Amino acid sequence: MAKVVFYEKPGCVGNARQKALLTASGHELEVRNLLAEPWTRETLRPFFGDKPLIEWFNQSSPKVKAGAIDFAALGVEAALALMIEDPLLIRRPLMQSGDRREAGFDQATVHAWLGLQTGGPRVFDGCAMDD
Repeated sequence: MAKVVFYEKPGCVGNARQKALLTASGHELEVRNLLAEPWTRETLRPFFGDKPLIEWFNQSSPKVKAGAIDFAALGVEAALALMIEDPLLIRRPLMQSGDRREAGFDQATVHAWLGLQTGGPRVFDGCAMDD
């Protein structure tokens, strides 16, 4: 069992499914509102590790879906500034357990990291509804 700080968008159906799987797998969750967190570059950046910049973003957010962000021209500092200004842009959930931080819910990655029960439904980080 791990203690996991889980940053979600309240009311997100996808985040509810992810939390249910983590809890059913025996993990203790400390749930926080991703949209109300006072993010800084220093607190947000570690969640993305070495993922490509486009994978930092919530592909269901209205601005991303509308094509309002030019990922080819976007640098790290500008990306972080955009997400701090509009947290709906942040890929969710953000999770922290111990010193490790992750963005998104890739079930295989989460299973290798924390351990998940097997035989249940497939859970992913795509949003069941638009933001």
